[in-house]
Amino acid sequence: MTKSGFVPDNTNIKKTSGTPNLFIDSKDNIFFERDPENIAYKVTSTQIPAMVGGAFVDLHLTKGNIREPHWHPNAWELDVVVSGKAIISIVDPNTKTLHNYSVKPGQVVFIPMAWWHWIRPVTEKLHLHLFFNNDQFESAEGSDMLRLTPPEVFQLSYGVDAKEIADALLPVTESVVIGPSTKSARSTPRTNEISININNKSIKI
Repeated sequence: MTKSGFVPDNTNIKKTSGTPNLFIDSKDNIFFERDPENIAYKVTSTQIPAMVGGAFVDLHLTKGNIREPHWHPNAWELDVVVSGKAIISIVDPNTKTLHNYSVKPGQVVFIPMAWWHWIRPVTEKLHLHLFFNNDQFESAEGSDMLRLTPPEVFQLSYGVDAKEIADALLPVTESVVIGPSTKSARSTPRTNEISININNKSIKI
């Protein structure tokens, strides 16, 4: 895990030779790009070394796309809607409940560190600012968990057929980040549905 995080003072920039670099155009550093309208820009202490303890992502999405389910193992996240409307979904690991927040410009959603979450546009276009309390925040993507977990593990864990889950996940060949991916099931007709039984409830995937 990357070492960094919150610091209570500015000792990292005191007694330096002159004012450190305090400016960057976030569009000079692409975090991830699905296409020109579904893109995220990132500013961390890599771009501004004096910015210890925090980071920023400028996220743009269009309707039909999604910031895929993921979590941040070393940072909390504060989401601010700049324009458009979003549904920000968070799974509370303590109460085992799903929370869906409908958010419009000026409203914010706080996501505690390591909580599973995702972002969906409601309007045709969505623009958000995401703030993190670690200048080298990390993201664990759901797509990586799905594609790197052997299908037989899903069968042993959840009772789904290993071959069916392997077929269903076949399009997931990359870290998606902003979905759907270019090889996603959106453009690939599905012939099978998989049902998972969780707490006596049948869930189709």
